[in-house]
Amino acid sequence: MLPWMRLYKQLCQLESVFCQKLSDPDGGLLLPNPRASHSLNFVSDCVVLFGGGCEGGRHLDDTWIAYIGNDFRRMLMWHKVSSGIPGGRFGHTCIVIDDYVVLFGGINDRGNRHNDTWVGQVACHENLGVTLSWRLLDMGSIAPPPRGAHAACCIGNRRMVIHGGMGLHGVRLADTWVLELCENFLFGSWHEAESHPSPPARSGHSLTYIGGNRSVLFGGRGLGYEVLSDVWFLDFSSSSLKWVQVLYDLQNLREGITLPRVGHSATLILGGRLLIYGGEDTYRHRKEDFWVLDTNALQSTRVQQTTLNSKRLSRTMWKRLKADGYKPKCRSFHRACADYSGRYLHIFGGMVDGLVQPAESSGLRFDGELLLVDLMPWL
Repeated sequence: MLPWMRLYKQLCQLESVFCQKLSDPDGGLLLPNPRASHSLNFVSDCVVLFGGGCEGGRHLDDTWIAYIGNDFRRMLMWHKVSSGIPGGRFGHTCIVIDDYVVLFGGINDRGNRHNDTWVGQVACHENLGVTLSWRLLDMGSIAPPPRGAHAACCIGNRRMVIHGGMGLHGVRLADTWVLELCENFLFGSWHEAESHPSPPARSGHSLTYIGGNRSVLFGGRGLGYEVLSDVWFLDFSSSSLKWVQVLYDLQNLREGITLPRVGHSATLILGGRLLIYGGEDTYRHRKEDFWVLDTNALQSTRVQQTTLNSKRLSRTMWKRLKADGYKPKCRSFHRACADYSGRYLHIFGGMVDGLVQPAESSGLRFDGELLLVDLMPWL
């Protein structure tokens, strides 16, 4: 078999990932504090981290940036570039469009929900190195209700979509909003996109752009505090957005009972698939497993009805992967981002299981571990 054919077969039959802990051997590097429910994005060959929650229920308001270049296996050299702008928060979303990151919402440590929209621009300077500057966008009089723990992704070159989250008084939301940005990113406008049917109210779910005219929503915690395993397409090929549910039977999946989750990450990787990592179930049992959701199997189905259901889809859309190398802790509400190729995935932070202290009801702590996941370690 020719080398390129062997490589193609290995990619199509992805069975495992290789995990590596990016540690500081000398302990002399400046590193972000342990945190969860932050944002982590890959933009302009850099990893950008903002905010999150930490010990004591406090929010963080710091922005960190680390240039990667072509050397993905080395420890990142983090630089703290700002604090206080935007204001501290956790449970916000941050998506990438060109060399910009677009941030919306979140919750502060007083329980206040936000509905502000910020743009951060990454720039490389010969003398200053890599910088990131934040700017509050002028959104006019219409904006989504304040929220945190929602999900968001980009759709096209100048649009962002958000769904659900925790609104005022802890009420879970089911609405969908679209942000239209102007060409120079100086201002934008929000509008609500109504579609029937649509995903029910939830928080802690994921919404991931998979290319073309589609995004995929997965999981979260519902109104009854149950953890969900449903999958929805968001199709925006026409003038209006359309939600389409993909029905499948968990009983048809090997080890499928572990699949429902909240606080996971869902990242677009090589081959146009989603890599689902971690999260927790209804009983707050945190996970350490990797799953692939094959969006190619889904996209081969034409979206003409409001639900898609077939036994073939159930068999082909999900696969659990082996994790070789470093064994990461079980975690939830971490964040992950992939490089442009989709081969490398950086994972940072989250809530992890820890030692139970006498004054604590459970062994829960914030993590500051940085992981690198390689989908092609044989190269």
